[in-house]
Amino acid sequence: MASPALGLFLLLATALIPAPASAIGFQLHHRFSGRVRRWAEARAVPGAWWPEKGTAEYYAALAHHDRALRGRALAAASDLSFADGNATVRLSSLGFLHYAIVSLGTPNMTFLVALDTGSDLFWVPCDCKQCAPTTSPDYGENVSFNIYSPNASSTSKKVLCSNGLCDLQNRTSCTAAASNCPYVVQYVSANTSSSGILVEDILYLMTEDAAPQIVKAPIVFGCGETQTGSFLERAAPNGLFGLGMEKISVPSILSGQGIASNSFSMCFGDDGTGRIHFGDKGSLDQQETPFVIDKSFAYMINITGATVGNDSIAAILSALVDSGTSFTYLADPLYTKLTQSVR
Repeated sequence: MASPALGLFLLLATALIPAPASAIGFQLHHRFSGRVRRWAEARAVPGAWWPEKGTAEYYAALAHHDRALRGRALAAASDLSFADGNATVRLSSLGFLHYAIVSLGTPNMTFLVALDTGSDLFWVPCDCKQCAPTTSPDYGENVSFNIYSPNASSTSKKVLCSNGLCDLQNRTSCTAAASNCPYVVQYVSANTSSSGILVEDILYLMTEDAAPQIVKAPIVFGCGETQTGSFLERAAPNGLFGLGMEKISVPSILSGQGIASNSFSMCFGDDGTGRIHFGDKGSLDQQETPFVIDKSFAYMINITGATVGNDSIAAILSALVDSGTSFTYLADPLYTKLTQSVR
């Protein structure tokens, strides 16, 4: 590792270059660049050390330096929860999914959204052409859901096709860069989808510290004009909160704006209640399971076996961690071996 002295005064090296009399130019060099290395070696800087470019040590040093800079930017940020509370609840009447209450817009409106680690986009019913009913016997007595409208919020903005968060795959209906960005999301459940346009508005969060404060986070989400399949029945009738890894997900947006670190945590209890935090850094004594990173940008883990009573079942397979799926599904050969052991 570089010495503290080197880390302090070689963060950025500059060199004057010839320029017109009315201007001064600078060349900027990364601290691990060859130019800075030759400069330090020529001056015999004490403790100077550079990893070989392209090696694991080189990229580890770059990552460490990046974390240090990002850490200073986020040092003052605390864990965040939804402004209406961090509680989550599993509702059997609404598809056995886990839900939380979120507040959007100005004036703010609340929505009961399903928490889904298996997808990325956050959407709510909006200027509906085809949405679930706002009231139903299935929802319970005295339960009425809100419908969002960009025209009803003074802080709402339409997301244009030129925006970097506008998915290229859904730009076929974009007639110009200034057109509204459409979205279409297909889900695993049969004939289940949500479509509409992307909008930007305020999501209300709250700091989790001794003196809680409201954080108004501008986020991009889906104005869900048309829902199909399970969304018209009991599953997520008032919106779905995607928590995936893509740049359109709320955790990614919060991280990109420096509002919270790029992490979140959810805990679900046996009684169906739980909690959710954004920017949660975890604890030193917690147990961890590494994710399998692949091109799907999904939360995948490796399963190495199962135990039924005293029987150990060896099997290696990858599984998707999906809070938006009601039940656990297993593939063969683990499924067959497991059911045989249960019998």
